Amino acid sequence: MTYKCILGCDPGLSGAIALYYPDHPMHIACFDMPTNDDGVDGYALSKIVNQFMPDVAFVEKVHSMPKQGVSSTFTFGEAYGVAKGVFSALNIPIELVSPRTWKKEFDLTSDKNESLELARAMWPKSEHFKRKKDNGRAEAGLLCMYGFKSQFYKKDK
Repeated sequence: MTYKCILGCDPGLSGAIALYYPDHPMHIACFDMPTNDDGVDGYALSKIVNQFMPDVAFVEKVHSMPKQGVSSTFTFGEAYGVAKGVFSALNIPIELVSPRTWKKEFDLTSDKNESLELARAMWPKSEHFKRKKDNGRAEAGLLCMYGFKSQFYKKDK
């Protein structure tokens, strides 16, 4: 299958989504994860995503981290679930990708600044990666690129 629009999602309250059209490789749309007092705003997220109607969503497969508090783990998991739920409700197939897998594709470490620098290099005219705190947008964009590359090869799962 050839993807016309690819969504990348760095889940979490400080995460982001990116949308990439391979026919327009120098452009990318990025949005900080919409939130409200309850966490991720699923309604706002669905409105953004529905404007683009991606063919597939590449979502970073996350899990709890050692020494992370119970409350923050719950909040993070809830945000992850809301994002997956929105994509599912919009009938967008979801590909879960571990950070280790997609970052290996780009020779990145866990340093989010590396992701930001790579995104700036890939999309030099984009305004989406100007701030240091835009690393969520950068990782969402790189997940799009991982998804774009993956359509040309499918590894055994």
